[in-house]
Amino acid sequence: MAGNISGNAYALTILSPIKNAYTADEIAYADLIRDRLQNWNFEANSPMAKVPNTYLCRFFVLDDVYTESQPTGSGLDTVRDLSLLVTDPMRRAAVPHEDHLQSRYLVFSCNFHGGPKADLDGYLRGMWLSIADRIKEIWSYCYGFEHVQDADSFIAYMKKCQLKASLFFNGSNDEPLAEQLKALYLKQEFAKFVIDNQGLDASALKINFQAFMQRVAPNNVNAPTWAPGKYRL
Repeated sequence: MAGNISGNAYALTILSPIKNAYTADEIAYADLIRDRLQNWNFEANSPMAKVPNTYLCRFFVLDDVYTESQPTGSGLDTVRDLSLLVTDPMRRAAVPHEDHLQSRYLVFSCNFHGGPKADLDGYLRGMWLSIADRIKEIWSYCYGFEHVQDADSFIAYMKKCQLKASLFFNGSNDEPLAEQLKALYLKQEFAKFVIDNQGLDASALKINFQAFMQRVAPNNVNAPTWAPGKYRL
């Protein structure tokens, strides 16, 4: 658990095995998932923008793992390659066997605000309650997901597929998402205010700044604010 936590941020990594099966049109389930995820890019915002406290996330389909099977090229390896005493079968026998995945995997990697209690259950429950239909759209082609019927079974399923984070870069400032969105909104609005008020005298600038502060309401984190998932001005 500790490797998943940095301050109030939680690193969630999920690998769900995709069924080795095909649709009636002979499309592999893994390719169908990949296609549906790519179509999310054409929506105004990712469905994950509706999930509370999501800092950032990524989905992708992992087809296999690939490893370097040849020796690393040390000085001893070079001598062995040039030596006639080391036959090609002997050299091949020394090469590590390649490991391959038995299934293709749906990978979900996410950083979210878990708070001081690292509330993974709360985050997953919020995810299910916010976008259950979109979750089914992607995960329904994975092994074991047929047993997911509600928020509790979704939480249990995701925990079974969870991997512990080994390298966790916390890119947030550790504050709840609502406060970070408000800060982003204020930054953008203040930058526009500075541009629009260049060259004004002090009295006019004071009047405009007072109106600006009233409009942006810096002490209200709920509104007006930056919309979750928004990436355009």
